[in-house]
Amino acid sequence: MKSKFMFSFVALLFGLLTIVGAASAQTITYKPSLAHKDGAMAYEHMKYLTYEIGQRVAGSPNERLAEQYIKGQFDRIGLKTKVQPFTYTSRGKQISSSNVIAYKPGKSAKQIIVGAHYDSVSVGRGADDNASGVGVLLEVAEVLKNINTPYSIVFIAFGAEEPGLKGSSYYANHMTSDEIDNTVGMINMDSLAVGDHMFVYGDEGEAGFIREQALAIVNKKKLNVGTNPGLNPDYPAGTTGDWSDHAPFKAKGIPYGYLESTNWEIGDLDGYTQTVEHGEVWHTPNDSIDFIENAYPGRIQEHLSTFSVLLTDLLKFMDKTSTSK
Repeated sequence: MKSKFMFSFVALLFGLLTIVGAASAQTITYKPSLAHKDGAMAYEHMKYLTYEIGQRVAGSPNERLAEQYIKGQFDRIGLKTKVQPFTYTSRGKQISSSNVIAYKPGKSAKQIIVGAHYDSVSVGRGADDNASGVGVLLEVAEVLKNINTPYSIVFIAFGAEEPGLKGSSYYANHMTSDEIDNTVGMINMDSLAVGDHMFVYGDEGEAGFIREQALAIVNKKKLNVGTNPGLNPDYPAGTTGDWSDHAPFKAKGIPYGYLESTNWEIGDLDGYTQTVEHGEVWHTPNDSIDFIENAYPGRIQEHLSTFSVLLTDLLKFMDKTSTSK
């Protein structure tokens, strides 16, 4: 009886795994018209990562499902795509994760790197942090697929950001000196959906040209985006801290831009307290689409649409600034 039960259980388990494997390998498709409505496709990607996959803890099976979904979307869009696996050690245990990389050629062989991490913490569902960033990444990749951009674009969905920028560090540390010299800048997106205000940051001085170009677009298109006002002397006006995936590239001397929604005028004035009403939403059970939409009706759609427009124009007109290298 025991052996029969075990055989039946194993057979059932194998069958379930086969079904799950087949489902995860199937590319999810969307109506092409969504790509022409600013933020609409990004919202669909955000919903899939949040509802269909959920928490995407680094090294977990759900992180692998997210990797497969993102690769499938890049493939569907028609970009040359690859997965870059890597490992790191945490508490004596080796953890496996990966970066998903898609390449779009442009007029120049010089490149812009655009990234967003796709892992999450183990509380909430990682809607704001960072299904929102991945959603905009994928939408803009699709919007620009047939546009001859001034620079080639490397879109990267980074794994294992939450345990310490593991994916972005691995990618940056494996760039050759020629690749670094060939990279005009890196644009990072993290937690776009829930913060009270939308922001773009960049380096200090001339290296902050990505931020300045973005703010010029903001002014021209009358977008509701600002930059860090500099109320905290630890984070000068226009800049931000080295706590997200832009940091490893900044350390290599690559200029950065960074899109985020938060609130720099409350809490410790460091951008960590995202909202007046609910404080920090990231890394809490409140990081779900349901909570954000109930607390702030229309905010997700407004933010995704705004950031999609801004990033699209930034990548289309990056060569219009004289300070890019």
